[in-house]
Amino acid sequence: MKKIIISFILIFSAAIILMPKYLFADDQKARKIMQKVEDRDDGDNMTGQTEMILIDKNKKERRRKIKRFTKDKGEDTYSIMFFQHPADVKDTGFLTYDYDDPDRDDDQWLFLPALRKTKRIASSDKSGSFMGSDLNYSDMTSRNLDDYDFKLMKVSEVRGKKVWIIESIPRSKDVIEETGYKKSVLFIRQDNYVLVRAVNWTKNGGYLKYLDVKKLELIDNIWIGTELHVTKKKGKKTVHKTILKINNVKFNQDLNYELFTIRRLEKGL
Repeated sequence: MKKIIISFILIFSAAIILMPKYLFADDQKARKIMQKVEDRDDGDNMTGQTEMILIDKNKKERRRKIKRFTKDKGEDTYSIMFFQHPADVKDTGFLTYDYDDPDRDDDQWLFLPALRKTKRIASSDKSGSFMGSDLNYSDMTSRNLDDYDFKLMKVSEVRGKKVWIIESIPRSKDVIEETGYKKSVLFIRQDNYVLVRAVNWTKNGGYLKYLDVKKLELIDNIWIGTELHVTKKKGKKTVHKTILKINNVKFNQDLNYELFTIRRLEKGL
């Protein structure tokens, strides 16, 4: 389940100068914190509904309803989602294999029912917008911690809870190109190691993406953000906003690996 949160929120100053990996100053205390975020219990065999609300600069809204399933396979995580509403995106499917092996690229496929075609998302396309939202395809999987240097900036509070504020800098141009982000500042709650806020600097366009976990719930002893706001800004002006409302979350469901296949992606629910 962490993959939803981490995958939706481990995203987001001026342009940085890229240096060789060994020149970066990596903060071991910050890395240990991020490792605990990575290792936090995320549950298994999850089902849930998501309402995605897209809000443009004129505050016009579009709403989408999504059914999502997630299952662990060893240290890897498989997830599949199906758009159920409205009609123009109904039966669109998205399948992800999130591999634990840092040397293996995650696999993603998007099924477009109007074309009756499944498209594999190439690494070069993962910085693109996911279904018109403020999330990139790269945001739909977790990050490899070894691709980043971390620095503990300070301690603060978010909604009355103490947080560590950690700067995250990619170690290579390839990571920046694939994720679409050249720097992030992450807010990690100290009591449960959940990322509850983030600011991401995009690789081009001068945009900032702000993530805020408005609601955080403990379900079956698993922490999950049930309302997430991702806001894209240029200067002080909001360019676009995506709200994710996650509900009816259940763990330990009877999910078969056959659900997480391209064949099932194309068949739908």
